[in-house]
Amino acid sequence: MFLDNGVKEYKSYDEQIDLLSERGMDVGDRDTALATLQRVNYYRLSGYWYPFRKQSKTGREDDFYTGTRLSDVIALYDFDARLRAATFSVLTPIELAIRALLGHELGRVDPCAHLDPGKLGPTARNESVYRRWLDGYEFELRQSREDFVAHHHAKCGGVLPVWAAIELLDWGRLTRLYGFAPRGVQNTVADVCGLTAPQLTSWLKALNIVRNICAHHGRLFNRVHTLSPKLPPVGRQPDLDAVATDWSRTFGQLTMIQFLLDRLRVGRPTFLPTVLKTFPSVPTIPITHVGASSDWSSASRLWNR
Repeated sequence: MFLDNGVKEYKSYDEQIDLLSERGMDVGDRDTALATLQRVNYYRLSGYWYPFRKQSKTGREDDFYTGTRLSDVIALYDFDARLRAATFSVLTPIELAIRALLGHELGRVDPCAHLDPGKLGPTARNESVYRRWLDGYEFELRQSREDFVAHHHAKCGGVLPVWAAIELLDWGRLTRLYGFAPRGVQNTVADVCGLTAPQLTSWLKALNIVRNICAHHGRLFNRVHTLSPKLPPVGRQPDLDAVATDWSRTFGQLTMIQFLLDRLRVGRPTFLPTVLKTFPSVPTIPITHVGASSDWSSASRLWNR
């Protein structure tokens, strides 16, 4: 039901349970269902029961397929929470490694290369784009309470060399600085990652979105991501060739992470495979909803951990 202004009518927890039951979901024990809706928002859960809704020629109906259970929806929700936490965790050492590599290589060019677009690549010649990046960096510098920043304010007039400044950057600004870097610097960092510079640029942009999804408690398991990575030509990276997936799906994005963990020699490459193996046994919702094939764990060395 909708109000006159088009906003949906408020429903109590009991009314929400009744609505799910009327649409064909087995809600199980009512007290347990009530406790679930008190800890997890109804509309957050709706993303996990979406694939259980009947499909028609005009789209998804409100009614559920026969056999749909709230307990299966919660199992998917809990799996996604584990996957999200694991993904965020394994992205951290990748981010730190890229920071270290980029700061080191830009330092070879000039200790303050990040402050002089003339020392950077052609992308930094776009004054408005570079200025926005620099404004963001300077804001972070002013807000920082890091000891190393206080030291540079006291001893060096507040000017941080690039290998220190890079520690203030979030993933988005790090990616932008990589794009500003001279091609020689980009190539050196990308080569360590087993990629070309354009490929690594696209991977960093895509994984920044994945990281933000994880940080903001978004849904991973059946998501189609907005950015697909640029991939090496077939034959260049057999570990990637062996993976059968749609690279815009979550499993494709996770494979990028496994690849970078392997090439950078950081983190825990067994963590994501272990979590994926806990995908719940839910009728009609196989692991292919993540974008993985049925033999995902053995098809590539990246996942055979």
